[in-house]
Amino acid sequence: MNLLDPSRPLYATGQLPSDFDNQTSPLGYEQKACQKPVYIDAVHSSAGQAESNASLVVRVLKGSALHHSQPVAVPADSQCSSWLASLVYPLGRHIVAPFYFRRIEINGRENLPRTGPIILAPTHRSRWDAMMIPYAAGHDITGRHLRFMVSADEVRGLQGWFIRRLGGFPIDTKRPAIASLRHGVELLQDGQALVIFPEGNIFRETQVQRLKPGLARLALQAEASQPDLDIKVVPIRVYYSKPFAPWRCRVKVCIGQPLRVAAYDLKMPKQSAQLLTADLKQAIEAL
Repeated sequence: MNLLDPSRPLYATGQLPSDFDNQTSPLGYEQKACQKPVYIDAVHSSAGQAESNASLVVRVLKGSALHHSQPVAVPADSQCSSWLASLVYPLGRHIVAPFYFRRIEINGRENLPRTGPIILAPTHRSRWDAMMIPYAAGHDITGRHLRFMVSADEVRGLQGWFIRRLGGFPIDTKRPAIASLRHGVELLQDGQALVIFPEGNIFRETQVQRLKPGLARLALQAEASQPDLDIKVVPIRVYYSKPFAPWRCRVKVCIGQPLRVAAYDLKMPKQSAQLLTADLKQAIEAL
């Protein structure tokens, strides 16, 4: 078996793995694929085009028909405000996170690509994840702003105002809008760093949940749209020492070796999406 070799798929023969949950305790600090830990203590529009767009929605996110329901028209524009990011992220890194968490450990930062399009694929255990991912892999670490794909109901009110100006954009996961999917593809084509939580929702259990196929489908669609794009998917696992991430708990973020989307057969998108999803799940479980 190819253990996380980014040069080719782990399951090149097409044999998909069965589900297994070989998990360690949330903060057992068994390193496995995580290396070089960093510790931070608290003390510191034609008909043909329309048909193609509809097909994109089905193929990329759901993998099935939408049962006559039309996608919700959620605007997908987003931006990264440099002045706002320069205020919010240092505040989170140097004040909020160290004050709230007793200890923060980051492993595997050397696995983060500094250039080219990437998809960060973290587990989702708490709303704090939205701070922990930039903390581990944000602009002050890699020089790259992160663009979050978030559920549409989170991009509302004051919270939505901040999300949109810090690189986030909405997607209705039940009825995905074409604009949201297209925006994700365009960001990758532009060489951006996109964050997608592949489990889809917040889960309090430590084991990795079944991954949604949307991330793999989006990555393959973008890779096929432009020669030599070379998208990389970076597995990330977030642990909290206690469920619900209460006050003064510990947090650990493990970053694994990236998977190259171009290593999968772009002429067989359905089968390749299944393989990429299975490989990503195994890569996350190894962290």
